[in-house]
Amino acid sequence: MDTVKVKRESKNKIKVDFERAPLKERLKQKFLSINFLTKVVFVIFRTVLLIGITFIILYPYIKKILSSIMSISDMKDATVILISKNPTHIQYWYILTQNGYLKAFITTFLVSLSVALIQTLVCALVAYGLAKFKFKGNAIVFGFVIMTLMIPQDALKNSMDAWFRQITLFETTLNPISFILKPLQEWFGLFENGYGFSNSIIPLYILSIFGLGFKNGLFIFMLRQFFKGVPDELEESAFVDGSSTLRTFFSIIIPISIPMLVTVFIFAFSWQWTDDFYTSLFLSQDDSALTLMKHIAVTPPKIAEMLKNEVSNISSAYQTAIMGTASILIALPLIVAYVFLQRRIVEGVERSGIVG
Repeated sequence: MDTVKVKRESKNKIKVDFERAPLKERLKQKFLSINFLTKVVFVIFRTVLLIGITFIILYPYIKKILSSIMSISDMKDATVILISKNPTHIQYWYILTQNGYLKAFITTFLVSLSVALIQTLVCALVAYGLAKFKFKGNAIVFGFVIMTLMIPQDALKNSMDAWFRQITLFETTLNPISFILKPLQEWFGLFENGYGFSNSIIPLYILSIFGLGFKNGLFIFMLRQFFKGVPDELEESAFVDGSSTLRTFFSIIIPISIPMLVTVFIFAFSWQWTDDFYTSLFLSQDDSALTLMKHIAVTPPKIAEMLKNEVSNISSAYQTAIMGTASILIALPLIVAYVFLQRRIVEGVERSGIVG
C-alpha cells in the first residue's frame, strides 16, 4: 500500500511540475518525445496500409462501374483510362429492355426464395439432430457434413449431371408416373424429353431437400453451433409437459432461433441468386424455358449490331464492359437488401459461435 501511495504521489508531482512549466517546454516534451513520434509513425503507417488495402479491394468494382457508362468513342480514345469523356447509360437500357431483365428478376427471385426456404428448414432439422441427439455415428455424420465443404464442386459435376440425366420420368412409357408428369413438360416447357431432369430446376430442389444444396454444409455447421448453445432445460421442460420432439423443435427451438435462421436464409438466397455452377449445369442457356439472372449476361442485339463494323479489340473491350454492366444489375438487388439486413446478418453470425 505504501508503494502504491508513493507512486501516486510521484505521478501527481510530475503532473503539477509539467503544468507549471513554460508553454514552450510543455510543447517540446509532448511533441518531441520518442513516445509521441512512435505513435505518429504508427498512425501514418496504419493509415497508408488501410488505404492501400481498401484501394486494392475496391478498384475492380470502381473500374467495373465506371466502364459500364463508357461509350464506344471512349473505348477508341487511348487517353481514357477510367473516367469517361462521353458517359452513356445505353448499356443499362439495352440490358433492361432487350435481355429480359424483369423476367429474369422475377424468375430468379422465386427460385432463390423457394430454394432458400427449403435449405433453411432442412439444414435446421439436420443441425438440431446433430447438436442435441447423442447417437452412434454422430461424429461421423458431422464429418461428412464438413467434407462437403472441402470437396470441390467440379469434382462432382460429371457425376451429378449423369445421375440426373438418367431419371426419365417425363418420357411417355408404361411408367404410370410419366402420364402424370408428362403434361407439366407440355404446359410449362420446363423439362427436356429424353434427358431426365436435365435442363430443369428440379435438381436444385432435390439437392436442397436432401441437404446437398449449395453451401448446405456451411449452414448445417452454423446452425449446429447455435443449437449447441441452447439450454437443454428448455427441451426437458417441454418433454415433461408431453411435447414430442418435432413439436418441441417447431414451437420452442424455432422461435428462439429466428435471428440465426434469418441469417442462413439470407446466405442461401444470396448464393442461389448469384449461382452459376448449378444453373449452368442443369439449365442450358440456349434451350432453357426459364430466364434466370445469369442469362442476361449477353450482348444485347442492338449493341451487337453496333459492334459489327468495329475492330476486334474495341468490340472485345466493349463486350467486356457489357458483361460488367450485367453483373452490376445482377448484384444490385442484393446490395440494396444488404443495406437493410446487415444487422440481422451480423447478429446471426455472432450467435452461431463462429466468431469471438
